[in-house]
Order: sequence, then C-alpha cells, then structure tokens
Amino acid sequence: MLNSGKFLRMVILCWIWMDTRNRWCYNFDHRRRQHQCRQQQFTDLGKEKKPGDFSNMASSWCSEISPIISLFVCFLLVLSLICPVHSSETGNKHATNQTFRPEEELQKLKMIREHLKKINKPAVKTIQSPDGDIIDCVLSHQQPAFDHPKLKGQKPSEPPERPKGHNPTGMLTENFQLWSLSGDSCPEGTVPIRRTKEQDMLRASSFRRFGRKLRRHVRRDTNSNGHEHAVGYVSGDQYYGAKASINVWAPRVANQYEFSLSQMWVISGSFGNDLNTIEAGWQVSPELYGDNYPRFFTYWTTDAYQATGCYNLLCSGFVQTNNRIAIGAAISPTSSYNGGQFDISLLIWKDPKHGNWWLEFGNGVLVGYWPSFLFTHLRDHASMVQFGGEIVNSRPSGFHTSTQMGSGHFAGEGFGKASYFRNLQVVDWDNNLIPLSNLRVLADHSNCYDIQGGINRVWGNYFYYGGPGRNVRCP
Repeated sequence: MLNSGKFLRMVILCWIWMDTRNRWCYNFDHRRRQHQCRQQQFTDLGKEKKPGDFSNMASSWCSEISPIISLFVCFLLVLSLICPVHSSETGNKHATNQTFRPEEELQKLKMIREHLKKINKPAVKTIQSPDGDIIDCVLSHQQPAFDHPKLKGQKPSEPPERPKGHNPTGMLTENFQLWSLSGDSCPEGTVPIRRTKEQDMLRASSFRRFGRKLRRHVRRDTNSNGHEHAVGYVSGDQYYGAKASINVWAPRVANQYEFSLSQMWVISGSFGNDLNTIEAGWQVSPELYGDNYPRFFTYWTTDAYQATGCYNLLCSGFVQTNNRIAIGAAISPTSSYNGGQFDISLLIWKDPKHGNWWLEFGNGVLVGYWPSFLFTHLRDHASMVQFGGEIVNSRPSGFHTSTQMGSGHFAGEGFGKASYFRNLQVVDWDNNLIPLSNLRVLADHSNCYDIQGGINRVWGNYFYYGGPGRNVRCP
C-alpha cells in the first residue's frame, strides 16, 4: 500500500535535489568563469595552468547531467513507491488503487499538523519512554478535555464517593507502565499525555477518523463488519457501574489494520444510532500506536461510534485527574503462558452527587472521569454491562485472521494459559458493589475464539476466554 507521507516527502526531496543541483551548477560555473579570468592573469605572468583540474571535471558533470536525466531519476524513485511489493498479510481491502494528487496530499499534511497542534498541548516536562513513546506532562486545566465548550474555564470535579463494598486489594500500584518504570513522573498539577506524532496519523486508514473506532453495528449476537467477540454480559436492570480484574497479555495481531482488545463496556440506549458506551481495558493496535505492546485505553461514544467520542485523550471528553498514569501507554509486565500472571483491576461507576462516570485503577487510584453532559442515555444509568475480548478480522489472503484474542489460547486450557476476567461486579442504584446474578456468555465464532463462565468463592463470577483465530476448525 502506498504510504502517502513517504510519497510526498520523496517528491519534495526530488524537487529540492533538482533545484539544489541547478543552483549549485550555476554557482559553480559562475565561480569557474571568475577563476579562469584570474588564472589567465597568472598565465600571463608565466604560471602554467594544470590540465584536468577539478573545476573542469565538475563543469563537465554539471553539463552532462541534464534536467531530463534528473527528472528520470526522480520518476524511478516515485514509481518504486507507487508499485511496491504488496504483502497479502496487510488485508485485501486496503490494496485499493491509490492515485497521488499533490494538492490533496499537501492539504492533508497541513490538516494533520493543525490537528496535532490541537491535541498535543504545551508540556511543562517531557519524559522519554523505553518503548519510544514521548510522555508530555501537561497542566491539568490545559488537557484536551477543557477544549470542550462546557468545560472551558472550569476545574476538574472533586473526587467522588466510592461504591460501598469496594475494598481495594492493595496488590497493584500506579507503576504498571513502561514509561514510569524509571521512577520518573509528572509533577503535581499536571497529567501525563502520550504525544501523538505525525506518523501516527499518517498510519491511520482514515485521517478523518483517527482515534475513533470504525462505525459498525454492535450487537453481540452477530458478527458485524469483521469484528468478533467473546463476552460475558448482564442486562435487564439499571446499572450504575461495573468492576473486574483482567489479566494482561500481548496477543499477536496479524496486520496493521486489525486489533485485539480486552475491556469492559458500560452501555445504554438501543443498538441503533443512539448507542451510548463507556469503555476501558487493554488493547494491542498497531495502527493506532505503531507497535504490538498491550496498552491501557479508554473510549466513549454517544452515537454508536459515528461522530462522537474517541480513544484516550484524542478529543475533548475524558477528564484525567491522575499524574502517574498515562492513558494509551504500554503496560508492563504482561502474563506469560504457563508462567506468571499479571492482571489489572478496573472500576467504572457513576458519581451519585455530580453524575459523572469515574474510572478507578488497581489500588483505589482515580484516573479521571467522563462528564455526564457528554451522554444522552448514560446521563441516567446503563442498561447493559459487558466484559470480554474483541478482535478485527480483515480476512487476509481470504482466510480467517490469525490475530489472537487474549492469550491466543482457548478457554478450556484454564489458569496460566487462557486469559480471564474475574471478580465481576456491578454497581446498583444505591451505589453498592454487588455480584452478578445472571451472567451470560457468548462467542461469535467459538471455533476461533471461545468463552467459559464459572463462579467460586475466591474469584466470584469469572470466565476464561480467547483463542488463536485461524486453525483447522477455523479456516
């Protein structure tokens, strides 16, 4: 597939090279003529001029390489970008005919840079992460959320009352991300934000939808638009939050245009265009992040992923209040097959006093909140809560994708091998954390990814889920 950013830079490079060559040759020839005049004066005084000197060679080079040859060299370079060897692993749907239009590409690059100025806020401190991320420490009131008209000039909301029955285990701290392992952190009064780079936006399949999930139907009883799920869910009541512990893996993702994630969904509205969701978990997304690290993420929408909402802090919406957690940053450590298991605990609940939806991580650490005014149906309560995994299947080479869900192993392999959600709970109307009473499980394609639920005294409601994708039973 043609990389428009590289293409544009190559064209500009050719243009600069030809212009530089012409100016250099002109200037050199002008200096050579001046030199010959002075040399003639020396010859008149009896000093011989040496044959075959550098000025004659360079002059010959300038005269022999014509503008036509320069254009031909640039043509070959550009042609090599237009017609690269196309890997079938990238997915056939992205191998569409690409027509280069310089004016459109320049306009796109201009729009990208304007957008980057909007979302990358001034930093009071910058931290370089070992994985290549740049973390900017941004003053809390200057984060993207406060670009929203309803938040301009305001301060972050005060911390909410925790749900009753919530007892953090104390097992985890905020130091679960690669960027913070060095011990460096952002000052009080700032929030850490992963800097978005130009190549992040150039890598996106659609610049205009950068940072957003693809529009799709979101019913879990059908495979929709290449998205496949293995989820546990509850419905039929009024829900004011949800909590779960999720073990973190680094599943293999087959190509740039697919992802693998594990998350919680807090949902309200119908499954039409009025769908409201709040989401949090971990994901591997080469297109969004440029690598295969599992990353802590959030998401929201109020119109079924059409025009509202985004990942992380890529638009005005989620208000971050924590100075030690960077949403969108890589998680470390991760679980290993038949080895150590690492899980993260997430809690989303509605503040009874102000109505905002708060996110808590691990050992009682508040991350931030989604203001209630962002939503329509979720201004009141949720009508469904879901937990589980999701992948995108672009059917590379015409077969089912080999993108893994969770650990890449089926639920039946159990602890230490399969991925899991444990201690599933919901928040009721009186701000109480309570166990699930009617958990149902569903897998779109159980031969590719499956799920098995259970309950015990230690883990409460739990399930194992995931799979390898393409295999002998999933062609």
